[in-house]
Amino acid sequence: MTKTTHFFLGANSGRGFRNLFHEFCTPENHQDLLVLKGGPGVGKSTMMKRIGQAMEERGEQVEYLYCSGDPKSLDGVHIPRIRVAVVDGTAPHVVEPQYPAAVDRYVNLGEFYDITAAKTARTEVIRHTKAVSAAYQRAYRALSAARQVEDNAAALMAGGLDTDKLLRRTDGIIGREIHGKGAGGPDAFRFLGSLTCKGPVWRFDTVADLCPKVYQLQDSFGFAAPMLEQIRAAARSRGYRAIVCPDPEHMDRIQHLLLPDLELAFVTSREGMVYDGPTYRRVRLDAMLPGAYYKQYKSRLKFVRRVVEVLREDGLEALREAKTAHDALEAVYTPYVDFKGVDACTARELERIESCL
Repeated sequence: MTKTTHFFLGANSGRGFRNLFHEFCTPENHQDLLVLKGGPGVGKSTMMKRIGQAMEERGEQVEYLYCSGDPKSLDGVHIPRIRVAVVDGTAPHVVEPQYPAAVDRYVNLGEFYDITAAKTARTEVIRHTKAVSAAYQRAYRALSAARQVEDNAAALMAGGLDTDKLLRRTDGIIGREIHGKGAGGPDAFRFLGSLTCKGPVWRFDTVADLCPKVYQLQDSFGFAAPMLEQIRAAARSRGYRAIVCPDPEHMDRIQHLLLPDLELAFVTSREGMVYDGPTYRRVRLDAMLPGAYYKQYKSRLKFVRRVVEVLREDGLEALREAKTAHDALEAVYTPYVDFKGVDACTARELERIESCL
């Protein structure tokens, strides 16, 4: 079994910030859920990285959950065997304990600020905080416009889709791949990637680690969603647990589907989200459009791609501006943090987690 997996719980989209923290933080899923509180620069991500590394060194499987604002930073770390997780519980993905101490609990890193000293930087903190918020608002306006243009094109193409052919192909895959009996259990929900300040980031490495057999779905217009829903339903009927990766633009649609117990995955591949890993089979969903139908709208689709590219780049530039402003905000706070205190807190919590091994 692979020792590490890598997903996101949040994603930037044309509908704003989307998150799966509620699904992940369900108390029934955890024996101990640590909810980190504290503002910028206080060391939340560093604490989670240290806990994850320590658990790896103890031979545990570790799931790292990355931040959509900065994919080098963590929003969470999860040790599944002992049902322990640590999450960043601050905005925009606020998490509050539902069964304090008994299941989930606060870890307040904010207590390690020098409050008196930090108040001298009040003006800078407010200025940089507002700059972060304004940049995200600009990003989401641009990404929203790109999404609407893409959705119009997808709706147009759906009018020519050979639905019967799609269903036959799906039934064939199910008959060939979904057999036997699984151990049951609830599905997990994760984003496989996000638009970030570094551009689109997709953790297809996790797909290859968990699922050696990968179906690559070449899909430019959202045709894969009904296929993936049908495959998920067939897997559930046989007791196989899935990792469901929703489309951040349309949360009710599946974008990628992983079935680790079957070592089987279905990944959507398109411009801006190109899967280039090992592939068992390629399914060309775009080819389910009649050639004449596609040709009829070819020039319009070319125009759509140009418009979307410009709008999305504008959104990504705003995400980069948000990261720059956030870095400046952290730099203001850093001199006022008692990092020795944070280190001592990390050691205490790590000792508590290790007692569960």
